Amino acid sequence: MVKNNNNLMAEDLPNGNGLPNGNANGHGIPNGHGLSNGNGVVHAGQESVAPPATGWRQTLWNSWDAFADVAWFIICCVGFILQDLYYIVFGYPEKELKTDIALITGGGNGLGRLLAERLGKMGTKVIIWDINKKGIAETVEIVEEAGGYCKGYVVDISKKEEVYKAADVIREEVGDITLLINNAGVVSGLHLLDTPDHLIERSFNVNVMAHFWTTKAFLPKMIENDRGHIATIASLAGHVGISKLVDYCASKFAAVGFDEALRLELEVLGHTNIRTTCICPFFIQATGMFDDVNARWVPTLNPNDVADRVISAIRKNEKLAVIPGFLKALLSLKWTFPWGCVGGLLRRLVPDASPQGLPSSIGATATATSASASASPVNAKSKSSIATTTAADMAALDAELSSVTLPAKPPSMLIQRTPSLGERVL
Repeated sequence: MVKNNNNLMAEDLPNGNGLPNGNANGHGIPNGHGLSNGNGVVHAGQESVAPPATGWRQTLWNSWDAFADVAWFIICCVGFILQDLYYIVFGYPEKELKTDIALITGGGNGLGRLLAERLGKMGTKVIIWDINKKGIAETVEIVEEAGGYCKGYVVDISKKEEVYKAADVIREEVGDITLLINNAGVVSGLHLLDTPDHLIERSFNVNVMAHFWTTKAFLPKMIENDRGHIATIASLAGHVGISKLVDYCASKFAAVGFDEALRLELEVLGHTNIRTTCICPFFIQATGMFDDVNARWVPTLNPNDVADRVISAIRKNEKLAVIPGFLKALLSLKWTFPWGCVGGLLRRLVPDASPQGLPSSIGATATATSASASASPVNAKSKSSIATTTAADMAALDAELSSVTLPAKPPSMLIQRTPSLGERVL
């Protein structure tokens, strides 16, 4: 049967370009599709086409917008500087803390206990967390004898499950926390290669990761109530590096960054009534962490003076408190001068952050032993923490340890402060 060519539809015939007439216009563009009406508006059923560039007018507007933004930023900066100068001359306004409920981590000893005493005398309800039950009881007794309110809980803040569970208990028994002071901290005080892995992990878990857990536990209620203050007891070691404090410095750098990023995030989200304060002290005396530190040129700090300064910074809503204050000027030099100058200054400022009477490897073993709460200087658990690779090395180290008598004053910072996580340092 022969097909009649006259019955073929016009659209079925090629248009000379190899394309059916009804499907293309000869230029690869479907007819009636994807074309605008000339005003940049695409009708329904048609494919969208980007409108033409607006040219020099849009460029001019973008330039003006950027200029106005920079100008407004400069005006705001001048205003903040003038406001700060006014406060320096006439004094910063101070808020009352007597209606607050404060939580202090590591409140069983050291700086945490001193902060609890001061807040208790001011009428603040004080809650302390620590791993040392005896230290908690002593702090509670001291605060209550002075007429304050204080309750203590045994909480290992390195474990988020314990933090969240204890936070629920506090909300039920006391109320919503309005002042959170992340004070607890640990230090190993050893060269990096002599520091057992579990002590490095412990430094980060207590010195910075715990800040995440406590903040996440209490910040939602602060936002809901539109009231709150989070204080981070960090360190100058969060701004400069120190030998024998590699893990400690790294964790404190993280703590400083945590405070700054959290503050900015709260401002961006509009929660301006929730304040943050970062405290960065030099070495503190008599807290059990750096009592025998070898520091020069800058005197070590009296813990009572530091506690007073912390309370003052919180009441004044200070963003960053460097103790002593003149070191803030030295910090600016870090990014100005060559590393040779900076490194030379740091080596002379802190010749030895953790003086020890034993070789480093022995000190590391003793530290691991103390962390496992063992009465013997060497046991199976401490051996597993030593960074040795062969049985021969282990045997040689055991023989060395067996011939050494530990001094009356423990060489390791961790041994000195094992009972409590409440002390604060550099």
